[in-house]
Amino acid sequence: MIYLDYQATTPLAPETAAAMRPWLETSFGNPHSPYRIGREAAAAIEVAREHILHALGDGGSGRLYFTSGATEAVNWALKGAAARLPVGRRRIVTLATEHACVLDSLAWLGSQGFETDVVPVRRDGLVDLDLLASHVDDRTGLVTAMLVNNEIGVVQPIAEIAKLARSRGALFLCDAVQGFGRVPLPIKSCDMVAVSAHKVHGPKGIGALWVRSGVALDPLLHGGGQEGGLRSGTLSPALCVGFGEAARLLLERAGEDRAHVAGLWDMARAALGPGWRLNGSAEQRYLGNLNVRADGIDAARLISEVRQVSFSAGSACASGSGRPSHVLSALGLAGREARSSIRLGFGRYTRPEELETALSLIVEAAERQRSLAA
Repeated sequence: MIYLDYQATTPLAPETAAAMRPWLETSFGNPHSPYRIGREAAAAIEVAREHILHALGDGGSGRLYFTSGATEAVNWALKGAAARLPVGRRRIVTLATEHACVLDSLAWLGSQGFETDVVPVRRDGLVDLDLLASHVDDRTGLVTAMLVNNEIGVVQPIAEIAKLARSRGALFLCDAVQGFGRVPLPIKSCDMVAVSAHKVHGPKGIGALWVRSGVALDPLLHGGGQEGGLRSGTLSPALCVGFGEAARLLLERAGEDRAHVAGLWDMARAALGPGWRLNGSAEQRYLGNLNVRADGIDAARLISEVRQVSFSAGSACASGSGRPSHVLSALGLAGREARSSIRLGFGRYTRPEELETALSLIVEAAERQRSLAA
């Protein structure tokens, strides 16, 4: 099986698996316990926390809280910050192409009396900053935007969006899950940042929320308050250590990974040819995400026919729903165009020869579809 769905999840790095193993097998102490094996686990977690902060580019201006994943981190950031918004500033602004964890959380907040505003994007998937400025007013308490879109790979102008939010006195949350360690993150412009381990060759089941010093959040989970008195639940040393090692590798391999992905992107674009059109900006994007469409293709059928390759038609969170991608719809694509779109995700462990084989299989299957429809 050739794996080309790096936006859904990434292969676990061998170094990460090795770093986690002792904490799964012999070092089983509860990190919140006072005796030696508990203190050792707690110390390992703090080392991991520092690795992630370093990869984020934080120079000590915030606090990193471990969570069960990015979905929890985003929910906590939105709901925890919203609970502190003063009367008269209970308006939250986001973009139409955000992840479901943002849009669904805002839908819930809307049912709780908050005003929510979803701003459309341009045909290339990027927000028009002048349009956004007209939506962010003095009643706005919170703005949120994704660094790299999980479906189409475009990179939003986060520094400019954050500057706009701050100019109106609003907090800014960045969902950096797909861009963490891969594209520049202007963390100095952000008030909160959500990240996930399994998108960067770490384990599933752990993420983190970075919160700037001075930003107050209400807890989402109540109990023992193990994480800084705000996030309750026993931390897994193995998962935390795995995330930390994955973050360390992001920095160590940054240049190598970037060059490798750029080479794969060039290969894929050349192999697919002009018959496959790019969804989203060609310039402002992460090159490990290739979302393309071709006339006369049914993506769901193509995926079922090319069983030797793992690729998708969009977000793994919406797979099987039968609904068209809200991201592709936000770009103005018609239903048939959205249904003819596929997403190819590649990265550190994708070998050029296997990508070449996969592309050949996809192109051949697409041509068979066209010939049968003719």
